[in-house]
Amino acid sequence: MLPGSAPKSSWAIVRDVLTEPMFLMLLAAGGIYLALGDRAEALFLLGFVFVVIGITLVQERKTQRALESLRDLSAPRALVIRDGQEQRIEGQSVVRGDLLVLHEGDRIAADAQLLQGQLEVDESLLTGEAVPVAKLPAAQDAQASASVGARAASAGPPQTRPAPSGGNAAHEVASVGAPAASAGPPQARPAPLGGSAAHEVASVGASLFASTVVTRGVGVAQVQAIAANTAVGRIGADLAATTEPPSALQEGSRKLVRRLGAGALVLASTQVLLGWWWNGRPLLESLLSGIALAMAILPEEIPVILTVFLALGAWRISRQKVLTRRITAVEALGAITVLAVDKTGTLTVNRMAVAELATAQAHFTPEDAAELPEEFHRLAEFAMLATPADPFDPMEKAIQQFGHQWLEGTEHVHDGREPEFEYALSGEILAMTRVFAGSETAPSSDHWLLATKGAPEAVADLCHLDTARQGAIRQQVEAMAERGLRVLGVACGRWSGASAAPGADPLWPQSQHDFDFEFLGLVALADPPRPEVPAALAECRGAGVRVVMMTGDHPATARAIARQVGLSERPDILTGAELEALDDAALTARLRHVDLCARLKPQHKLRLVQLLRASGEVVAMTGDGVNDAPALKAADVGIAMGERGTDVAREAAALVLLDDSFARIVAAIRQGRRIDSNIRKAVRFTFAVHAPIIALVLGPTLLKWPTLLMPVHIVLLQLLIDPTCAVVLEAEPEDIGSMERPPRPVSDSPFSIAPLVYSVLQGLGLAAVLLAGQYWLAGQGWSNAQSRTVVFGTLVLCVMLLILANRDLSRPAWHGVSDRNPWLWRMAAAMALLLVAVLGLPWLRTLMGLALPGAGGLAVGAALLALTLAWLELVRIVSQRWPGARAAPRPA
Repeated sequence: MLPGSAPKSSWAIVRDVLTEPMFLMLLAAGGIYLALGDRAEALFLLGFVFVVIGITLVQERKTQRALESLRDLSAPRALVIRDGQEQRIEGQSVVRGDLLVLHEGDRIAADAQLLQGQLEVDESLLTGEAVPVAKLPAAQDAQASASVGARAASAGPPQTRPAPSGGNAAHEVASVGAPAASAGPPQARPAPLGGSAAHEVASVGASLFASTVVTRGVGVAQVQAIAANTAVGRIGADLAATTEPPSALQEGSRKLVRRLGAGALVLASTQVLLGWWWNGRPLLESLLSGIALAMAILPEEIPVILTVFLALGAWRISRQKVLTRRITAVEALGAITVLAVDKTGTLTVNRMAVAELATAQAHFTPEDAAELPEEFHRLAEFAMLATPADPFDPMEKAIQQFGHQWLEGTEHVHDGREPEFEYALSGEILAMTRVFAGSETAPSSDHWLLATKGAPEAVADLCHLDTARQGAIRQQVEAMAERGLRVLGVACGRWSGASAAPGADPLWPQSQHDFDFEFLGLVALADPPRPEVPAALAECRGAGVRVVMMTGDHPATARAIARQVGLSERPDILTGAELEALDDAALTARLRHVDLCARLKPQHKLRLVQLLRASGEVVAMTGDGVNDAPALKAADVGIAMGERGTDVAREAAALVLLDDSFARIVAAIRQGRRIDSNIRKAVRFTFAVHAPIIALVLGPTLLKWPTLLMPVHIVLLQLLIDPTCAVVLEAEPEDIGSMERPPRPVSDSPFSIAPLVYSVLQGLGLAAVLLAGQYWLAGQGWSNAQSRTVVFGTLVLCVMLLILANRDLSRPAWHGVSDRNPWLWRMAAAMALLLVAVLGLPWLRTLMGLALPGAGGLAVGAALLALTLAWLELVRIVSQRWPGARAAPRPA
């Protein structure tokens, strides 16, 4: 769940602002000014509290809008039938009477009644029972309940069930007899495995409940109750009440801010004692000086940086069609070293099309063909008959589309012809058979037409072909699979059964092997690669991100797709069977030399992810099924498929690809690197700008000089620093070459010693220049107000220099003047307006203790700016060229 599920109220935001240490110090300073009788200063500081509250409200609302837009995208969705069309809608938009189309892995959006299909549903959310519950339509439910002691929902032998009017044979048998991913039409599947018959019969029912999960099958259900009227609503279950743990960045920043806060308290107390006891200042004036020092030390911008950058970063990533479900994933994107991706739908378009037909004597390819030769008509006809008329499966849809396109206007299209019986795909026979009446016009009770399709070797075995013919078919299949095609065998047959009594079903054979079939040929289907994948893979290689294909498909198909998209030049493939034979050490060593993993089961993917992480890799992994959820959780960044993925996978994942495209993952990595770089820029700027402020508050006390910066000055500086951190640097464009360098190490934190030392060096040099300027001005007899004006005005302008210096460490600061960032020049204009107001308005000038600088003051300020710019450039050059220099962060 995304953080911030419940929007903060305005009062909660104001309360948080008022309890921040920075603003408690402002209130204290205002009270001290009132005690001293300086009402103007007191009102100014207290008025600034309301200004900051307003700014915080705007920032919070901006962040909240970004999160709300993400939550709208991440809300559970439902597939419904409205006006005869399937539509994907938000779960909260489901109404009573809607027809829900349910697939394996879907979280049911409302209480409903199953009308068609057969499901197994995990109702543990409601009942605590871990065993999935079988669901049948009411009519079948009654029949199953009457058969106590038999397997629930069985209407005959395990593979023989009366055929429904539709269904889905979700095949993964396509390539060289691949194991089936799904056991045929859900209506023709056997009842759930495991458990006693009595338990199964007791579990069968037609009622479905909101928020439960479909673990098996496909079905259609009618919505009966929604929202608070559902079973979940009635018992008050609240699935959204989760709290996101803080990220590593947030934890690191909190520790740093706490330490700096403790240091600020110690130094501020020391400042008060030094000013009062050593310099002989009045106690209240010393307290003001101590408060100013504490305000200068406390980097209260850091929490703002992380909150705003990560939330707006997630919103920017969503514009790339990648939904961020967990904000912590945003910071991990920049460190990804291994990207484990599925093949189907991610590297390929997930739209199957018939690419080739083959018989023993001829081949047909649709490209550039005007018509389908007569010798292929029966092959296409029986492939269609063996396929449901309105299937869900992409391969079956492709077969129906091909047949209607090429057989239109012939007698080989049998729309509306329904099977009398079906033999489902099973683990023993990777083929399915649909049985039709012998004649469409004069159905016979003892003559039946058979249409079969499935794994080529299974169909060949059903046809009882001799060894030579089976060998020839195997060679054809292997040649097709090497080209990345999925291959199905097709056969036909006729059966004359014993006449049944009037009104009774025929005595169907126990197995498909009891029929005689004629092998018609092969249907090869292709899921072509997405056109953008080769360029995206090349970008990954340039960025130092290794891409590993993890698929359940056949090795030959995996190798063919990998070759087409340029995924890897290494020929080795690791299969699930080989993986199971290796121990962890041997498998880890093998993984260093393998980029293609095929015939994997979900538990194989989980093991691979765990081993890759154990070897020091930062792993992002894609998944779409219920069983992929453990691996998605185990990965540093789990990525679920938005189009074909299940709700369970989406809930387990940190990111969701809204269009399942591999190129979107690469775009998210690019955005993640941009966000990481901008966070580093903002952190560097924050510590660099605080260093001179601290020095200008603490230095005069140690040197027994008049006070340079008072709380009112620091408040005005905060008006520039906060928007710079929250807006200007967040809007920085992507660094040049960000995808041409390796991923950052996991231990490379923006709060580590090296970048902080670099920032402090920038700030200390700036402080030294300004203190030297103050010393020279005082020696020339300038008044305290005049010298403070020069120093404060120069410090304000140096804020812009620090922005430019930290935008890109690979080149001088002045080169960033022409870079695109719409907020940069708005900030420059704000600085100019601030100086004009402070110096041009007499009452404000007096309040700040300043004076008009004159031409001499402007000249000195220009000289100090030049020296500051020279120092910043010197630090940059030395940090990059000094042998073994440790203080310089990597370019960002």
